[in-house]
Order: sequence, then structure tokens, then C-alpha cells
Amino acid sequence: MTANHTRQLLVLPDRDAAEEAADRLTEQLPGLARPELVRDALAGEDDAEDAQWLVVLEAPEEGGWTAEQLADLDDTAAEFEGWREED
Repeated sequence: MTANHTRQLLVLPDRDAAEEAADRLTEQLPGLARPELVRDALAGEDDAEDAQWLVVLEAPEEGGWTAEQLADLDDTAAEFEGWREED
């Protein structure tokens, strides 16, 4: 079961996808803080092409995540060929 106040990560294939997803989520979910973008190099790989990008989203201060918000995160991640993880 998802904790209401767990940080969420969208794991996306490249920086462009991460930036676009972050912009979209900022518009769709105005109560959220601006997402942080983090380059996540795959283990043992130094090449920039072998990196995923994370969109780090802190839980909303008021009440945490709702099921609808988490579904929006899942839909956005899937649209950009990624997925959502809890941190």
C-alpha cells in the first residue's frame, strides 16, 4: 500500500522527457513543489546515453498523495516511456 507522504520518482529515458514531464505535472498538479530532475547513471556505465532521468516529486504538504494524483503520475510516466517508483 502506498504511504500518503512518500516521495515519488518518475523514471524516464532521457532529459527531454524528464523536463517535459516535470513541466506538465507542475501545470496539472499546482499544489506540488517544482519537481527536481536527477540524472541516474546505470550501474557500471559512464556514457551519458546510458542514463535514466528521475523526476523527484515530494508529497503534497496538505494530506499527502491522493489516488487520483498517483494515477496522474503513472499516466505521465507511461506517456514518456517510463514508470513511477516510491522512494
